[in-house]
Amino acid sequence: MLLAVLVTAGIVIPPPAVAAADPSGWVAPLSTRGRYIVDAAGDRFKLKAANWHGASGTWTGSGDVNDPAAHHAGEIAYQTPLGLERASIDTVIDGLAELGLNSVRLPFSNAMIHDTRPVPELPANPELRGLTPLQVYDRVVARLTARGFAVILNNHTTTSRWCCGLDGNERWNTAQTEQRWQDDWLFMARRYAANKRVVGADLYNEVRRDVFDDPNWGWGNGTDWQRASQRVADRIQTEANPDLLLIVEGINWTGVPVDGLPHGRPTLEPARTLSHTLVDSGKLVYAAHFYGYTGPNHSGATGTGETHDPRYRDLSPQQLRDVLHRQAFFVSAETGKHYTAPLWISEFGEGRHTTDAASRAWFENFVGYLAETDTDFAYWPAVGFHEGGTGNGWSLLSWDTGGGRVDVLDGTDWRGPAWRRLVDAPSRSGRIPDAERWSMLNLDYADFQASRGVRAMADWNPGARKGACPDGQRLSGLAHTGNRGLCTGTLAAPTGYAVVRDESYVDTDWASGYTKVQCPPGHAAVGYSVTGAAFSALLCGRSATPLGRTGRTVWFDRGDNRPSGNPGGDFASGHYKGQCAPGEYVAGVAYTGRVGSNRTPDALLCRA
Repeated sequence: MLLAVLVTAGIVIPPPAVAAADPSGWVAPLSTRGRYIVDAAGDRFKLKAANWHGASGTWTGSGDVNDPAAHHAGEIAYQTPLGLERASIDTVIDGLAELGLNSVRLPFSNAMIHDTRPVPELPANPELRGLTPLQVYDRVVARLTARGFAVILNNHTTTSRWCCGLDGNERWNTAQTEQRWQDDWLFMARRYAANKRVVGADLYNEVRRDVFDDPNWGWGNGTDWQRASQRVADRIQTEANPDLLLIVEGINWTGVPVDGLPHGRPTLEPARTLSHTLVDSGKLVYAAHFYGYTGPNHSGATGTGETHDPRYRDLSPQQLRDVLHRQAFFVSAETGKHYTAPLWISEFGEGRHTTDAASRAWFENFVGYLAETDTDFAYWPAVGFHEGGTGNGWSLLSWDTGGGRVDVLDGTDWRGPAWRRLVDAPSRSGRIPDAERWSMLNLDYADFQASRGVRAMADWNPGARKGACPDGQRLSGLAHTGNRGLCTGTLAAPTGYAVVRDESYVDTDWASGYTKVQCPPGHAAVGYSVTGAAFSALLCGRSATPLGRTGRTVWFDRGDNRPSGNPGGDFASGHYKGQCAPGEYVAGVAYTGRVGSNRTPDALLCRA
């Protein structure tokens, strides 16, 4: 009680000395197994993180960039992680450790990468004198990882401005070309490749509408976030650093926030029918952001841009749970699907000085849901400023100009008990068994060859669009129309490949009256090609283990024909699908050239 009185009076009492328990006992790099992130030993590594922002920019976009008043909440960061003029790097890390964290999301801007001007004097860190913002970022990364923290690189903004409005940072290619964005990511991935505790690349923050265009998920154009994130993830894995987790946020906003016009936060909902497939499976993480003042159809604006849609804080506890599951939490809750992945809530938060009952209840309910679902998280933000205990108040740790600290666990912060429940919540730990992997192939607009082995081959069907499963997976299902495929398995990579376009290897009439394309003995289908809508060829991989020869025909020309339980999930929404049962492999595809058929797949030969 005395502490609360003193803080209210503007007298900050330093917290008692606490031995910071640095994260330990984990082995880099990280990967994924089903819905969990695991370390190199296969043990669960739950991201308990906070956002140490600042290197992405704090300037609001108006006023003198050197004037603190022109920066968000008066917190100027000089394109470096916030607070380094008030506290040493290790002092901040001590605080993060005391809060029970094991990882840090470290935002940066593309502009920061290329800024060669030295940062201003940072009195609490004199060793940083004369360094560029990127060199300061290097020092923070090095110290965090030396102390045992996992670091996730986050491309937060393009220009060094406070996010997130109509600010030139709406999309990865709003204020720069997509090529420049990709090249900057390769630069950053290579820069830290030798430091295995730099564990992830969060590809872009809060993708949203600019003045004229919405982002989309799967249209194949210049605003297609699913395509862009797939492409840059592929380049990072194959050209820069295959050890990194590739973290894809959902779409934060589409439409115009005006009552009566379409608008909303798609978040990760589109991944249910179109997910990402990486060349190296076991590296995909999906991410989403939730704040009480926004809503499933509310931008979070007050005044201009405000609509009458409910905010998350307006929802009942059950409504909130239902919406959260629909928008994001399904990707980790629904296992054994093509979209199953670890979910990272990489931003959420609420203010220390919040008195609004609905906002406080939202925070309590949301933190409770995070704990209940054992979901990885990163609070926004880690670090802030205060003067006499007052200030922005959203941060977990705040320092004044004299280096005095207040924090979420100092006994005066209403968020403290909820925070403690979150970081101490029971969680799955220990060894995580290998999980069956499911992957989509999407030939909507171009080749989709997710196999390193196939990419090393010559073009196996010139002029056609080609899809190939990741190495170690086999083809499990095809769509009758729409050119989608489903892969599964955790097998050894094929020892060779055969391309089949005709009936050369057909050993029995398993689809009478239809053209049958069948793999040679000892081979399983690992890819396919199409010309327009028509099936073109089957890519068969030589199995490293013996394959069965008995089988059955699975017809799907007039309806779905899939195993019970929907294994793998709906990989071709709105189209008929055929799929082999678990333990079977695709040995052949049948089609017909009869009028009206378009030579699309009609049947699969599934063998045990």
